[in-house]
Amino acid sequence: MTSRSVVVERRIAAPAARVWGALTDVEGSQRVLSGVERIEKLTEGPFGVGTRWRETRRMFGKEATEEMRVTASEPTERFVVEADSHGTHYVSEFALRADGPETTTVRMTFSGSTPGGVTGLLAKVLGPLGERAVAKAVAKDLADVAAAVEARGN
Repeated sequence: MTSRSVVVERRIAAPAARVWGALTDVEGSQRVLSGVERIEKLTEGPFGVGTRWRETRRMFGKEATEEMRVTASEPTERFVVEADSHGTHYVSEFALRADGPETTTVRMTFSGSTPGGVTGLLAKVLGPLGERAVAKAVAKDLADVAAAVEARGN
């Protein structure tokens, strides 16, 4: 099995509860995240374990739609989203740390694992390029969240 991961951190000038709200607002993420073209929430109710949605982004010039599911949720502290696509299992973990009453650090760890064989070999060969693209997309998402929550005022 081949596995790669990317870690991106961002300090946001807003309380953890506000940052959590922006990160977990599945239906509102299309308005906040410039990299998201469409969201289709598949479950009802508040964000938590079992929440599922389809998210469409443009990656490498092509539209890609993935079904996401929340597999762990500790409100205002941490949540995990998983997806499976084209033989790869993706895990995104968001960890929030309050750095005071009005500042929060978000650490997003994104990992993908593929089975051996051709898919695994391709992941190894294209890995560094893919990692840079993922890191750039995650950093942009966190910058978009920061802009949204900081604009609401402190």
